[in-house]
Amino acid sequence: MAETIKALSDALFSKLQKESFVLLSTNDAETGAPNINAISWVYAVTPERIRFALDQRSRIVRNLKANASAILTYIGNGSVHAIYGTVETVAEALEGVPFKLACFDLAIDAVRDAMFYGARITVDPEYEKTYDKRAAEKLDGQVFAAMKKA
Repeated sequence: MAETIKALSDALFSKLQKESFVLLSTNDAETGAPNINAISWVYAVTPERIRFALDQRSRIVRNLKANASAILTYIGNGSVHAIYGTVETVAEALEGVPFKLACFDLAIDAVRDAMFYGARITVDPEYEKTYDKRAAEKLDGQVFAAMKKA
């Protein structure tokens, strides 16, 4: 039986030191069905802990309060990385951000390579903000500063 990896590799930790595209999987609070959302306000605090911020009004927040198990999926660095863990609330509302964001940490239980056999990711996903770029940069700076202080 393969050993369970319980922390991010150095390369994956480095990739998650800045804003990244990840998928957050939760269980729906009402139906129990799987729920998946793309988020970008995420960064690795340590190799064993990943922090992320969400709008307080988000259904994802209700899901996490009902069931703290979650999976963050990072696509890049040559593969698909499924990062399993338990979510803990860091702050109900981040200070220094113009709207109410809740902040959470995912305490990592396991990191698994979820890429199908015989293939690798050759280009990391990219995205662009579709609203005012200056406003996006300012907001992102405020959110990441507040997350690091939380």
